[in-house]
Amino acid sequence: MTTGIAPAATDTATEVLRLLLPYHRTTGPVSRDPADHPGTLRQIRDFTDAGDPVVLTLPGFPCKSPNPAKVLGHLPDEGERLSLAFLDRLCARIGEAYEPGARIVICSDGHIFGDVIHVPDAHIDAYGDALRAMIDAEGLRHLDTFDLRAVHGDADHDTKRRLVTEAYAPSVDDLRALVRTDEETARLYRGITRFLFEDTADFPGSRSALQRDCRSRAYEVIARSRAWGELIAEHFPRQVRLSIHPQPAGAEKFGIRLLETGDAWATPWHTVLLLQGSVARLVRREEAERVGRLVMRDGRPSHFVG
Repeated sequence: MTTGIAPAATDTATEVLRLLLPYHRTTGPVSRDPADHPGTLRQIRDFTDAGDPVVLTLPGFPCKSPNPAKVLGHLPDEGERLSLAFLDRLCARIGEAYEPGARIVICSDGHIFGDVIHVPDAHIDAYGDALRAMIDAEGLRHLDTFDLRAVHGDADHDTKRRLVTEAYAPSVDDLRALVRTDEETARLYRGITRFLFEDTADFPGSRSALQRDCRSRAYEVIARSRAWGELIAEHFPRQVRLSIHPQPAGAEKFGIRLLETGDAWATPWHTVLLLQGSVARLVRREEAERVGRLVMRDGRPSHFVG
């Protein structure tokens, strides 16, 4: 599939993009042709033409799922450790092809919708702090972090969420209209609804009532995610936009796969890591428990070996 303006085949930006392409996360047709990713190529070229280090931003690593059937607790574990190490290695490889190198800013977005996904702010803070400690301990020098604590001074989390949402979020009515007319937005809406449904462990009502609740909350999650994206764009006016969600070739954001998984939507914070031989996969905790044994690391549950 070739849709965009064909770039020069050997320029530096194309070489950098070729390093990302094997890890493209998409539910659509897979393309390894840089010409099919004109938006990402343009974003990379903004840096390489100026001879500046490439800055990639990745909204994600928000907090652990609140459903204990899916994860080992509320702190990052082996899934996050291997994912962060992968991102750091990816930057190092870019540095081998392009001397100014690259950095990835992990834009942890848990606080922006913590109240909607029913995760306490204290757990989100603990997750973010442990993530930073993991980056320091592993010596991942190509990674930086950014979260809601970096904006609006000493205001509490509720106030910060409100200010960011008021400033940048689209209305729920606009999102409903977009879901009806835009297939990519509809796919995102279905994916978020599924996450919310599977993350709910103790809903007191019926299954159909939970589905209605999740469909309603999905619009709020998407609205706040887009507000978070606009805030990131304001803080990082030049950026290569990565996404943890599947993105089609040619999208403005480049969906990136962190680890092997049979589910294009799986992330380390919604699953556990199951190591079978040399293959590491992300699966639900209850699945890992059926086939593997729990491994502890630094006194905490880390992953499963099967």
